[in-house]
Amino acid sequence: MERSLRFVLLGTFTLRFSTGLTGAMLATYLAKLPEHGGPIVAATTLAILHSSFYLSELVLSPVFGVLSDRIGHHRVMLFGPAFGAVAVILTGLTTNLAILGGTRILEGASTAASVPSILGFIALVTAGNEVLRGKAAARFEGATLAGIGAGFALAPLLFAALGPTAFFLNALFYGVSFLIYRYGVDDHDADERATATARATETGSSLARYSVLLRTSQVWLLAPTWIAVNASIGLWFSQSIFQFSKVDPRFPDQYLLSGFSAVQISLTAVVIGLIFGAGLIYWGNRFKRMRRTTILLYGIIGGGVMVAGAMAVNHGADLPGFVPLVGAAATALGLFVLAGATPAALGLLADISERFPTDRGAIMGLYSVFLAVGQIVGSLIGGVAADLRGIDGMLVATAVLLAIALVPLAYLRRDEASLGAPATHVDRTAA
Repeated sequence: MERSLRFVLLGTFTLRFSTGLTGAMLATYLAKLPEHGGPIVAATTLAILHSSFYLSELVLSPVFGVLSDRIGHHRVMLFGPAFGAVAVILTGLTTNLAILGGTRILEGASTAASVPSILGFIALVTAGNEVLRGKAAARFEGATLAGIGAGFALAPLLFAALGPTAFFLNALFYGVSFLIYRYGVDDHDADERATATARATETGSSLARYSVLLRTSQVWLLAPTWIAVNASIGLWFSQSIFQFSKVDPRFPDQYLLSGFSAVQISLTAVVIGLIFGAGLIYWGNRFKRMRRTTILLYGIIGGGVMVAGAMAVNHGADLPGFVPLVGAAATALGLFVLAGATPAALGLLADISERFPTDRGAIMGLYSVFLAVGQIVGSLIGGVAADLRGIDGMLVATAVLLAIALVPLAYLRRDEASLGAPATHVDRTAA
């Protein structure tokens, strides 16, 4: 990989570390908000706040995706860390839920600016190179999830040590990401050549053209499956730390609602991150030999195995001693396989971008759109499920979402070979 691509992936890790750190610290902060002079926060309120992040990402990703095609991916990358730094400073200054909702929107804008520009860059530099695309897609997802996972792992400990002051420290981490993008990514490389090409086309880039891209049949072959998978993952990102850090007396039979310490939660997050990261590397290296949709299918099945294993762990006290151990092993195996779904979906989206080489930022911005829709749906479902049945409710909801993801996958598999085909004359005329 060339130097700029390596720094883009490094910046992705540090930026997503800051994002994960903020989200997890905010969950801890909200769980203990009365201790800091704020109101009691319900799981549904947390879900709404979590969703506001992804609603912002959903609305703004198309804007920044188009902007990155017009002015250059590298330039738009710089917006993300700046938005994030402002957001975390404001978060550390208030206990007002309305203002905290506003900071989540600003954090969402940070991701909306970063992801389309980064993925547009990656799609460009890996064009025509199947092996490099597989590695880059896996490493992007690895950097993203490793960063978020590291943020999740450190957040309970950092917040326990510093309290709301930890949000100000996170502003410095955002500054590190800004410096990586500013000085590590060459402003005169292929990114700039893509911008020049885009400006030279007759159709150009605009939000009107983006609407044409959204109507492309290839895009909607991927959307339902990827949204459902993201919803099943987002359900846990929004609720897990909040639920694990407190005792819920309504469900004494659920082990995972016992109220775990910051150290226990952090160590578990590290283990989960390592398993998921290993899965990303393994499945990302299978792009040359396996269909993307096959990897997606295995990932969804793995998610089902993970749910069954976690259910056994959650009710381990009522089961024979070996059952929770088998459940934990099944959870780990399922998580490892589920990890393959993320680079596979990203690879499919990059394949679609080959049809529209001057709109890679806009096409890859759909990653954020689908992610945001899935996360919003998952967050809201997770909040309701957790209020109704605790961890059991979250596991059942996860299984239902994964089952939904299977339905459109058959159609996606049928037409997978056509995803990266050159755009037709009709496509260009419609644009």
